[in-house]
Parts: sequence; C-alpha cells; structure tokens
Amino acid sequence: MAAVARITAVDTYDIRFPTSRELDGSDAMNPDPDYSAAYLVLRTDAGDGLEGHGFSFTIGRGNDVQVAAINALRQHVIGLPVAELCADPASLNRTLVGDSQLRWLGPEKGVMHMAIGAVVNAVWDLAAKREGKPLWRLLADATPEWLVSQVDFRYLTDALTPDQALELLQRGRSGRVEREARLLRVGYPGYTTSPGWLGYSDEKLTRLAQQALADGFTQIKLKVGADLADDIRRCRAARTAVGPDIRLAIDANQRWNVAEAITWTKALAEFDPYWIEEPTSPDDVLGHAAIRTGVAPIKVATGEHVQNRIVFKQLLQAGSIDVLQLDAARVGGVNENLAILLLAARFGVPVCPHAGGVGLCELVQHLSMFDYLALSGSTEDRVIEYVDHLHEHFLAPVTMERGHYRAPREPGFSAQMLPESIARFSYPDGGFWAADLARTEGTH
Repeated sequence: MAAVARITAVDTYDIRFPTSRELDGSDAMNPDPDYSAAYLVLRTDAGDGLEGHGFSFTIGRGNDVQVAAINALRQHVIGLPVAELCADPASLNRTLVGDSQLRWLGPEKGVMHMAIGAVVNAVWDLAAKREGKPLWRLLADATPEWLVSQVDFRYLTDALTPDQALELLQRGRSGRVEREARLLRVGYPGYTTSPGWLGYSDEKLTRLAQQALADGFTQIKLKVGADLADDIRRCRAARTAVGPDIRLAIDANQRWNVAEAITWTKALAEFDPYWIEEPTSPDDVLGHAAIRTGVAPIKVATGEHVQNRIVFKQLLQAGSIDVLQLDAARVGGVNENLAILLLAARFGVPVCPHAGGVGLCELVQHLSMFDYLALSGSTEDRVIEYVDHLHEHFLAPVTMERGHYRAPREPGFSAQMLPESIARFSYPDGGFWAADLARTEGTH
C-alpha cells in the first residue's frame, strides 16, 4: 500500500518592501507604509513538487507578529493528509477557527484571524495546483452543494441560510459557458489607485491619471482626508486630467468621525465622486448607515478592514454600504470570502474587492472571476482595484489589458513569490535589508 502523502512543513518568512521611500501606498492614516507579507509555504512529501503558498498583508512594523501568529497554527497543519485536506479545505478552516485557546485572542478578528486566512489560502493554492486549475476555475467548476459545504453559516442564518446559498449558486450557473468565453476574451474590469496616493505631487497625480486613461481604465481613486484644501486641489487636478466621464472614487481610510465624513464628502461633491471609501471606523455599522444617508447620491464603500463575515452581514442588513470591498487576506481565507460573496449576492450589493497591497491583486482576481461565472453573473458596476506595485515578485503576476484583468491560466491562487524575491526582501537578514542596515550603521 502506498504511503499517504502529508503536510510535512509550514515554512514562514517576514518579507518587506521599502515602498515608503517613494510614498507608494501613502494615505491619510498610513503615511509611510512598507508593503509587507507574512508569508508561508506548505510543503508535502507527495513527491509531485507542488507546494501551497499564502500570506497575510501588512504595511511593515508588526509583520513579525503576524508571522508568529502563523507559526502558532503549525501544530494544526503538519501531518494532515494532503488529499483529504485539499478535498475539503473547510475542515481545516473549522479546526483553526475553533481552537478554543487561540480563539480567545479573537474571536475571528485581528492578527490570529488573518493568520488563519493565510494558512487556509495556502491550502486552496495547493488544492488548485493539484487539480491543474487556476483557483477561479476550480471554484467555478465545483458543484453548488460542495461550495455550500465550504461555508461556515454560524451567525449568518438570520440573513443567509444554506438553502438560500444553494439556490443562489444553482441560479448562478445559468449562462456560465458564455460568461467564461467573455472572461477569457475580454477579462474582468479594473480600476486603478496608482495615481492617487496621498504623498504624490499634483504633477505626478496628473501624469498618472492621464496614463490610467490611456491604459483603458474607466475609474481611478484618490486618497483623501488629511487636509480639505489639499483634497479640493487634488480632486480638481484629477478631474481636469481625466474629464467628466471617468469615475473618480475617493478613499478616506477611516480618517473621519461620522459628522465630519458627511461634511467633508459634501465639500468634494463638486468633483462628482462615485464613492467615498472607508469614511469612518470599519466597525461602525450604524455610522456607515448615517453617512450613506447624509452623502447620497455619492455611494459608500467599505470592506478592506472589515474583520469577518458577521460584520459584513450587519453592514448589509443595516443598509450601510452601496459597494462591498472584500479583501483576500483580511478575513479567514477563501472559505469566509465565499460566505461574504454569497451575502453580497443575497442583498444585491456589488462587490469591488480591495487590492491595494503586495499580492492582493493576484489573489482577489480569482474571487471576482468566480463570482462573475458562478454567482452574480454580472460585471456591471463591479471593478477590481489595481495598483502597479510589486507584481514582478510573483511567479504568476496579474496581467492587465485595456483596463481589464486577464484571467489567470496558471494553476493555483497566484500567491507564489519568486525565490529570489523571498531571499532578497526577507527581513532583517535578506540581501536588501542586510545591505540597508549596513549602510545605515555606516552613517553613524
């Protein structure tokens, strides 16, 4: 009898990129981010050379804490049978979320929950590679019954039951063949945040906004919230650069109180913003509802810092958001994002994923493409965020064409970094950081 292949190692890496030096990623709450990944690799003894790759996204300091959280889950993973794990990722998701002692650190929120998401996403990466499919296709090919089995419906059934989820997925299969042909031919629409980082000069903003227009994007996004006079000037520059027909979204990154959010957003209304993103604390469900009423017809969008499916449920139940912005690395992995996509479909709210960070574009494209093929059946008013940073460090980087994400063809979740990037940007001993530290010490 052949030996059962098992998970033999969970290797972790603290990977950081010095994006703060060019102010890439800067906003009103995060002025100097170093885009980082608490990265892991699941290794097996299957003999096929396949590995599962996953990560949590952070912005620098604290990435070591996130790595430690992933390491704390290692005992639950090593030794698991590979075939059984990949056939039912929900089994590990339930085990990790259900660890009674680690759960006390959440539950289902914060550093531990993000660590669970990284491990679970690595399992999905491995499962898709073993099937020889990109993750979007693995999910879209799955039966509605199996997809429902992958969702944790605890705390959701007042808004979404398993039977309702099954009905949504069964209905979503209609027309899938035609949609897949279109997806492969045209891609999935994106929007770009690359012109709008808060630390950029007006000249750079204008140049990048015009470049976005030339590249085929129909929506751009600007960071706002630090200084109203600056925001008015920057929004005017952006609107002048792209004209009246391009959607201009604005993003406050949680900067404001509720009343302040309404006042500030109204002050920018002359520039016809399509949505205001993260106007206040991501935990303030009723605050978002008040802001939505106060700034209409400007839409309210949030989600990148929403900690779990339960808060998303409440945002939808309270009518707090017009646009749901799920994040591939904030919640508990693909399984929880399936629940969030189902909730959005149940409430008829479009999903426009957050992807401002290292590797996030690579991941969320799979979730949106699955949603299009097997659930929502539409790309109307749906776009995936795109930022032009750090894709060169991935084995299968995103490909953009005429403002659209091209559907990935490579098996997996597109999470795998190049070995040389891992070696160069591991902190603090990788080649880049060791040399940087030596230069710093040499100046003192």
